Amino acid sequence: MPSPYSPIQLLLFLAALGFLLALVQIGLLTIAFEKLGLSQASAFLLLFSSLLGSSINLPLFSIAATRPPDELIPRQLRGLLRQTARPFTGRTLIAVNVGGCLIPLTFSLYLIQHHPVTLDTVIYATLLVALICYVAARPIPGVGIGIPIFVAPLVAAAVATLIAPDYSAPLAYIGGTLGVLLGADILRWRDIRTIGAPVASIGGAGTFDGIFLTGIVAVLLA
Repeated sequence: MPSPYSPIQLLLFLAALGFLLALVQIGLLTIAFEKLGLSQASAFLLLFSSLLGSSINLPLFSIAATRPPDELIPRQLRGLLRQTARPFTGRTLIAVNVGGCLIPLTFSLYLIQHHPVTLDTVIYATLLVALICYVAARPIPGVGIGIPIFVAPLVAAAVATLIAPDYSAPLAYIGGTLGVLLGADILRWRDIRTIGAPVASIGGAGTFDGIFLTGIVAVLLA
């Protein structure tokens, strides 16, 4: 039975898993979760639910889309893209990723409720991160929206430290995750119609935004 995931998705998942295991080994995840006020049990529940959820895309609707010429697709990706489980048929399925969108959103709401960060501060931080992510994001034909992995964490940590130094850790997570979802996914909506991807997952690995890693790295830097 063929794998339901393309090689590039498997590589991204393995890279994320390896990175997270490395963080566990040196205790950085423990530090990050302690800064967010989580117990060890809650922290690892969040970690593994995010990892498992990253493989689950909930379909929402489909839109008409066009596939760009092959010469616009990066040469190193062409072989991988031809092996995707879903061939491109002129429509792009819009989905929401459980581990990369729904869980970070839920956890961000939890942090807002359990930390004295004001709604105005959250909105301000999120908009600043979203603006930078929107500028830095680029459509990758046949794949999704790409953004350099450390742009959002660096910006989120800097913004949180500047505007709320006493609560920089939770604000960095909230601003980093929501900022990426808004700036690199939602505001780049028009680009989805022209990249020729069979599936566009909000918060999914196809967008290369690594929402969970963005939040954790932002907390460590804040």
